[in-house]
Amino acid sequence: MTTNLHNNVQTDNVFHTENVNIYYGDFLAVKEVNLEVPKNAITAFIGPSGCGKSTVLRCFNRLNDLIKSFHLDGKILYHGQDLYAPNIDAVEVRRQIGMVFQKPNPFPKTIYDNIAFGPRLLGYKGDMDELVERSLKRGALWEDVKDKLKAMGTDLSGGQQQRLCIARAIAVQPEVILMDEPCAALDPISTLKVEDLMQELKEDYTLVIVTHNMQQASRASDYTAFFNVQANEKGQRTGFIEEYDRTEAIFQSPKKKATQEYVSGRFG
Repeated sequence: MTTNLHNNVQTDNVFHTENVNIYYGDFLAVKEVNLEVPKNAITAFIGPSGCGKSTVLRCFNRLNDLIKSFHLDGKILYHGQDLYAPNIDAVEVRRQIGMVFQKPNPFPKTIYDNIAFGPRLLGYKGDMDELVERSLKRGALWEDVKDKLKAMGTDLSGGQQQRLCIARAIAVQPEVILMDEPCAALDPISTLKVEDLMQELKEDYTLVIVTHNMQQASRASDYTAFFNVQANEKGQRTGFIEEYDRTEAIFQSPKKKATQEYVSGRFG
């Protein structure tokens, strides 16, 4: 059974998590995640390695379902609907909540077919040429590639490949775009292009990004969640949210000492 992910709950928050604990087998990877992700804003997840940033991000479109030992308790609500309710179709979740990965991963297909692949799979009946052009324009790539749509997507530069992947995510008309360190493999100029693109996209989409780059989080995001990590007596590390606030508050007047030390570069 498939349930429509939208219901009648009117809210400015796209996601709302309630006491989410994330496990791999018996290992508690991230604990007590409570946050709200506002609509049409960029929310950044920052924190040291191993604190669960990417793990939480992947819970938002159920990508962690692909890991056998994964399970969670608590609730992740998307417009008031529990994403992990038994009647929810994970494939539909991933259509509405797209993902862009750290390493650009264009399909070994033409630029055109990279964009058209998802819509074709979903049975898109509209004008495909128009959809491809619109998606590439939204991905800030159209001017670069409009005369070579039959060229391979894998032949583009790294920065162009990442924008192609963003355009590919846009083509299936999601509401949310998740980005897991989208600029980690890019040079500074390409990074700024992707950041500029994110600012344009938030007019129509909600974005959640994981980044190790403090400057990027402070420049590009509206809200920031600082994840920290603690070890138990066995040395197992469990992540948790130390502080979550508007980005300027996290970087200019954090409430927690650990946040202050992290954003000022004293640890991490």
